[in-house]
Amino acid sequence: MKTSFVLLLYLFLCAFDASAEEPGWTQWRGPSGTGAATNDATPPVTWSETENIRWKTKLPGLGHSSPIIAGDLVVVTTAIPEGKKQAPKYSGAPGAHDNLPVEQAHSFVTIAVNRVDGKIAWSTKLNNSMPHEGAHNSASLASASPATNGKHIYVSFGSHGLGCLDLTGKIVWQKSLGRMNTKHGHGEGATPALFDDRLVVNWDHEGQSFIAALDTKNGEPIWRKDRDEVTSWASPLVVTVADKQQVIVCGTERIRAYDLTTGKVVWQCGGLSANVVATPVAGNGVVYVGSSYEIRSLMAIKLAGAKGDITGSDQVLWQRRIRTPYVPSPLLYENRLYFLGHYQNVLSRVEGPTGEEPVGPFRLGPLGNIYASPVAANGRVYITDLEGVTQVLSSGEIPRPIAVNRLDDSFSASAAIVDDEIFLRGREFLYCIGE
Repeated sequence: MKTSFVLLLYLFLCAFDASAEEPGWTQWRGPSGTGAATNDATPPVTWSETENIRWKTKLPGLGHSSPIIAGDLVVVTTAIPEGKKQAPKYSGAPGAHDNLPVEQAHSFVTIAVNRVDGKIAWSTKLNNSMPHEGAHNSASLASASPATNGKHIYVSFGSHGLGCLDLTGKIVWQKSLGRMNTKHGHGEGATPALFDDRLVVNWDHEGQSFIAALDTKNGEPIWRKDRDEVTSWASPLVVTVADKQQVIVCGTERIRAYDLTTGKVVWQCGGLSANVVATPVAGNGVVYVGSSYEIRSLMAIKLAGAKGDITGSDQVLWQRRIRTPYVPSPLLYENRLYFLGHYQNVLSRVEGPTGEEPVGPFRLGPLGNIYASPVAANGRVYITDLEGVTQVLSSGEIPRPIAVNRLDDSFSASAAIVDDEIFLRGREFLYCIGE
């Protein structure tokens, strides 16, 4: 009887969490979609170009997609310029600024690196085309991260196609969802969410936006729903509520939760800004959503009982309007929410259920601009800036600096942590860090 009660209690507590935690780092933001590694991960605290580097592999092209682990492979995507250079072409999008022009056709490639020795196991080209627009000078043409179910790898290059590959690099299927025109021509970047037999794609842009669930077996749409939204770069998050899955997507007009089976909107909530980038995180029955552009907003929404328009209702447990996340997504670790103000080096930490901030904020002195999202493992928080500096903090009652580590590369992609290793994807190199 006691065993049965404990099992039922466990299932109840898990009912409101994100999709069941898988071993390793199989998707954007890790096994539970929170930025935290599994409980048995023991990554190193210190490293440099001459310390605790197991291997360092040069990658072709440019991509800001974060690495995932598929068995013995570390997988990333990249866009490789090829062919004769042409006259620089800009997107011409209204309000365009700080963008890189298109001068060459690009190959859109998935690369698998052997986890043991860092050698490239295979490289598969999904498409070769001339991009219709470039990207912001801090972005890339390959910013969406892969996902794996352990048997196949799913990749998205947005306008340049989506695909499914097996673990040997063979293309199983590939699809085109059309052309995306992003706000200010800043480029594409939302990562699809993988859950069971469905791949969920957020297609918010300056045309008819939509969200679609594709069949992982063949890429065919199971459902597709138009969205009254403009460009966002937020990735979908799948959560389980009362034994049913919902897909939560942040947008300028509304945060919306879709029934994963049917695509029907379960609930929606206003309150974010334009230019939504940060991906939501969820745990213990609460989803946290945030943005920072012309307004700042961070909210905690109770999932149980959320139906219809919940704007301003008791389903919104708390909201704050200072130091809210913009580019880096929040980290949810030990039921505390860590987030960076805009993309600057000020870290805030609040208690997840209440939003209270008993300590902080913390100025991360060694760090500059930060585009990578924070990650955590083994009682530590890791934050990497654009110039290759990673600060490691304790996750105790008062976060304290433990180490500052420097590498000779530039980092926009977020780290992946598996077992005793950290994988960092830089502008030029992929690093495996381990003692």
